[in-house]
Amino acid sequence: MTVQTSASPDGTLAVLTTRIRLEERLILEALEHRGVPHESVDDRTLVRDLASRTGVRHRGVLNRIMSHTRSLYAARLYESAGHTVFNTADVIDVCGDKLRTSLALVDAGVPTPRTVVALTPDAALRAVEEIGYPAVLKPLVGSWGRLLSKVNDRDAAETVIEHRQSLRSPQHSVFYVQEFIDAPGRDIRALVLGDRVVAAVYRTSDHWITNTARGASTQVCEVTPELAKLALAAAEAVGGGMLAVDLIERRDGEVLVTEVNHTMEFHGLMAATGLDVAGLVVDHVLDALRDEEVTAA
Repeated sequence: MTVQTSASPDGTLAVLTTRIRLEERLILEALEHRGVPHESVDDRTLVRDLASRTGVRHRGVLNRIMSHTRSLYAARLYESAGHTVFNTADVIDVCGDKLRTSLALVDAGVPTPRTVVALTPDAALRAVEEIGYPAVLKPLVGSWGRLLSKVNDRDAAETVIEHRQSLRSPQHSVFYVQEFIDAPGRDIRALVLGDRVVAAVYRTSDHWITNTARGASTQVCEVTPELAKLALAAAEAVGGGMLAVDLIERRDGEVLVTEVNHTMEFHGLMAATGLDVAGLVVDHVLDALRDEEVTAA
């Protein structure tokens, strides 16, 4: 929800960053090319007095913070002052937590791998064996394929569960277990901007983890009507916005949604498709702000 205030924005678009990676550099260049006044804001310098109600300063806020926690709370801080933030705090909250994402997908009837959750280490082994071997254990929060574990038998499951206990984080004591999908050596990433799927790529790897951060290669994937419908349904389920929807194929051709990412990396998709994804992101933000300004007028 956007809080209306009497303050007037200065017309700049704030781009929240942790560090300027390739994607952020391309976004800033796209803003420069379009002559859009903007300011890069490093989240490590962000300070806000909650008692101060100075109101809207920026025309809008594009959130590219890397940390899920900082991204979520920065979005809430800017929204509380009346800013329109891309993506919203509510979308970040859902997408940044795999359990919340899975619940949203299941509630919306979006096909997704079978998932069982246990809230204690003692129950975790039962959750794994309910799924059956092989099974995949994932952290609730995380990206780039980190801390994913494929367990092929009870001994491996017990070892991973014990390791998670040693991390001593409350989140690592919640066990999120999915069926292992025997996919054809690839998954699909579809890029959603609002109500359209602008592109998709296959991510192919010899490893069962197919993140580009883990060395997967990308090739163009045709956006069929069926793929577009599924990706848009997944995006709508988590609240919509600018999202990367990850999908996986069973050997029999059924396609399932595995994750929805709120701060998408797109350099691999750009390289494969030749699309100016940064420009499309900026245009989407500007179009949404113009629509909002027309409605407000």
